[in-house]
Amino acid sequence: MRRQIILTPEAFDDVREAHAWYENQESGLGTKLLDGLGAAFARIGDAPDAYPVRFDAFRRVLLHRFPYAIYFDHHDTTVVVHCVFHCARDSAALRRRLADE
Repeated sequence: MRRQIILTPEAFDDVREAHAWYENQESGLGTKLLDGLGAAFARIGDAPDAYPVRFDAFRRVLLHRFPYAIYFDHHDTTVVVHCVFHCARDSAALRRRLADE
């Protein structure tokens, strides 16, 4: 059974900002990012335990084409995405953000 994917408001903002940035670089590239995120969300929804635990109880999945990592936790019927984080950013900022979740 595929779990429902829920994005926190902060994760939704991450996606919106990344999409806008890539669209500004090249028309259609933001859409390709969204496609990659959708594929990753589907994989997470199908098998959330397949991904490694990072930063306490948060699991991580890496996107294939874009330098982003999705940090999430899951429950019986849902996956909660807490952060869509650019891999070149400071990991201390990621730790602080996840600590606040």
